[in-house]
Amino acid sequence: MPRSRRWAELRDRFLRDESGSASLEFITVGLLLLVPTVYLVLALSALESASFGVEGAARQATRVFVQSPSEGAAEAAARTSVEVTLADYGIDARNARVAISCRPNPSACLTRRGFVTVAITTMVPLPLMPPVLSLQLPAGIPVQSVATGQVSRFWGSR
Repeated sequence: MPRSRRWAELRDRFLRDESGSASLEFITVGLLLLVPTVYLVLALSALESASFGVEGAARQATRVFVQSPSEGAAEAAARTSVEVTLADYGIDARNARVAISCRPNPSACLTRRGFVTVAITTMVPLPLMPPVLSLQLPAGIPVQSVATGQVSRFWGSR
């Protein structure tokens, strides 16, 4: 038997054996590629939403702080603005750490031309992840934002 005829018979035998397996291969490979891709999109969406929320909360808290009439009112207004902004993005404000610092005088934040810095850090839970090691803490990614604002040189002259 010539060599080309043997190859043709082998090819025909393999083609007959694989008939109908394309749909099975498509489903298997499709699931192996589709499920991780969908999870990645969900995780990145949650992370992006949280980063926008934390950045907006830090920026708004800084603005509210430097425009307040007194330091007590400034701190209360900043904390309220952080809670409201984070709630708009679906982030629990109880899990966020807020740090307010001032320069050049750390003891008196609202001095003319002084700088107020608000730093907010929170943990973004990954979607569909159970608590890790029974610590009741979901697996997540930390997100932090820092915003600095300057107190007006006309502050206190109202």
